[in-house]
Amino acid sequence: MLLLSRGEVEELLDVDALIDALAGAMADLSAGRASVPNRVAAFVDERGGLLGAMPGYTPSAGALMSKLVTLFPGNAGTDVPTHQAVIAVFDPADGRPVALLDGTAITAIRTGAGSALATRLLAREDAATLAILGTGVQARAHAAAVTRVRRFAELRVAGRNRARADALAEELAPQLGLSVRAAASWEAACDGADVVCATTHPGEPVVRRAWLSPGTHVTSVGFGREVDDATVADACVVVESRAAALSPPPSGADDLIETMQRGLVDADRVVEVGELVEGSRPGRTAADQLTLYKSVGVAVQDGAAAALVLQAARERGAGREVEL
Repeated sequence: MLLLSRGEVEELLDVDALIDALAGAMADLSAGRASVPNRVAAFVDERGGLLGAMPGYTPSAGALMSKLVTLFPGNAGTDVPTHQAVIAVFDPADGRPVALLDGTAITAIRTGAGSALATRLLAREDAATLAILGTGVQARAHAAAVTRVRRFAELRVAGRNRARADALAEELAPQLGLSVRAAASWEAACDGADVVCATTHPGEPVVRRAWLSPGTHVTSVGFGREVDDATVADACVVVESRAAALSPPPSGADDLIETMQRGLVDADRVVEVGELVEGSRPGRTAADQLTLYKSVGVAVQDGAAAALVLQAARERGAGREVEL
């Protein structure tokens, strides 16, 4: 079995290749070719945390794997990530375990890459201003990935802690080669932005319809309620999987479920990314249309990422082989 560390995964995983691979994985999922049961979770109530299991088979990537991932929202703002994971990969030909990978890096990178794919499919071609809400791991992953699919001239960063937002803006500017500044509030970051990426663990929505301009594309990947009812009700809503997004907690998307329970939007309006990839359903149909990508994460994304990492590891001789 091949063992790959977090640093090795980060070095081996090519984000541009991953964005393209996710298109095939999401098409597999929507067409019914992939096998992805709903995740199950064990809860650590005294910490507000959970351990989830996410198995999946992704034919386009030749990936059979299972991710074990913890979500501890209380880690936000500390040196410990809110999401931590390992991924076990198996040979789809005979079921042999072939690799064990750090999944924390893959979770971060594939989430940003999934948002980049949705942005490529949904955002206006002339999108010039990107707002990222949050200052943690996913804020960085989204800055790295989403800026690859549109020619942004400006990036705004907002967080609960202005000093952290200032520090992140200073960190990102030389990496991305564009104007990056910290915004004073969620509203100031959203005002006039063409693409808004919410990567927070909020107590209340950080994206509100009144703050959004016509034609904005919104991404929401955080845990909890990031987007208000009016945004969900007005938008073309896109998810990775209707079954996952509309399932009960911890798998489902609170933003969508609560809005539907209030009768403000119907489930049949919700489109899957794979349907956009295959062209079976439309996404954006007008320049002034509001679009919303709500991500809860699905195992085919981890499978596509793990397959790319293993391919690169074999080509470069990376990792360490061990006998079980």
